[in-house]
Amino acid sequence: MEHGTIERELHIDASPEVVFDVISSPEHIRDWWNAETELEPTAGSTGELTWRDEAGERTNVVPITVIDAEPPHRFSFRWTQDPGQPPTASNSLLVTFELAPVGAGTVLRLTETGFRERGWEIAKLEEVYQEHVRGWDFYLPRIAERAAREVPAP
Repeated sequence: MEHGTIERELHIDASPEVVFDVISSPEHIRDWWNAETELEPTAGSTGELTWRDEAGERTNVVPITVIDAEPPHRFSFRWTQDPGQPPTASNSLLVTFELAPVGAGTVLRLTETGFRERGWEIAKLEEVYQEHVRGWDFYLPRIAERAAREVPAP
């Protein structure tokens, strides 16, 4: 297996403007990704994604930096670098959401790259890659559900 890039494509019954807001704003990220953040959807913005267990205890905190924000077409960020380190191509993963209008909806294309560049041993590479595959397969449909709820009733 290649373990270098994750690619997914999803049709969402909402405009690119709505989908962009859902993938990039803290209140929506909290809903579909179950992660708290104060991240601003502007290039260069930095923050953390924080996941908590049912008791409210922090279970995972991951740094995140917005690389590109072109509403309503593109939103990308780097994440998973060690805390306190600026993200680079060799110490973080790059997630890119590309949005294209199709009829009354949007096609969302997700790409996540940088797995091989991290320099992990093969077992760690495979583990992290598969964890992210499962994660995006779970969370992408939640983006679609959240965006559909944001569409005004006719």
